[in-house]
Amino acid sequence: MSGPLLEQRTVVITGAAQGIGFAMAQLFINEGACVVVGDIDGTAADKAAKQLGGSDVAIGVRCDVASGADLDTLLAAADEAFGPVDVMVNNAGITRDATMRTMTEDQFDQVISVHLKGTWNGTRKAAAIMRERKRGTIINLSSISGKVGLAGQTNYSAAKAGIVGLTKAAAKETAHHGVRVNAIQPGLIRTAMTEAMPHKVWDQKMADIPLQRAGDVSEVASVALFLASDLSSYMTGAVLEVTGGRFM
Repeated sequence: MSGPLLEQRTVVITGAAQGIGFAMAQLFINEGACVVVGDIDGTAADKAAKQLGGSDVAIGVRCDVASGADLDTLLAAADEAFGPVDVMVNNAGITRDATMRTMTEDQFDQVISVHLKGTWNGTRKAAAIMRERKRGTIINLSSISGKVGLAGQTNYSAAKAGIVGLTKAAAKETAHHGVRVNAIQPGLIRTAMTEAMPHKVWDQKMADIPLQRAGDVSEVASVALFLASDLSSYMTGAVLEVTGGRFM
């Protein structure tokens, strides 16, 4: 396959002002895409878009993924700036870790709303546009926590496991319209959020990784590029682990 992998594609990424989402945006632009950075922090989204190269290749839009109306606005902005969405990445997320005994209902609801409802909103809104054009790909960010369940994350593990089920169900509903839906389950990836962990917790997680290191955001982004591009044209409903072998 010659040429940029995402040439003339419009990509929308939620939670892309930093971390894994920003790394995806950088890589996708390098591969010829135009990117819409969606983020709950509109100022951060605008700043990220400028860092990515400005309005010729990237714009920032404030978006609360728990709101279907905000997703409509995000996708409309993409269409106006670059054309209808070709690739949708549902990446936005938060953590509200606590043991099940001490976790509040609000902490549970917040995480489910952003991760699970947010991914549902992004998937259904993007799929509605893609099915009319008979093409498109959707990438949902799950987590290894959704595969094995991690203590202190009953909310996060439930949401991330739900994203796997949502991805597979959506893939079955949209395949005959030419729309592919896949998921990525990252493990321990070096970000500002994970590096804020207590050293003891970090070391415990590292002990479970056969490759003996944390992953880099670029290593998740490269898998997302594969799923976004025609390199994965015969894949839908798949869940790819990017974990260094953790919990295999």
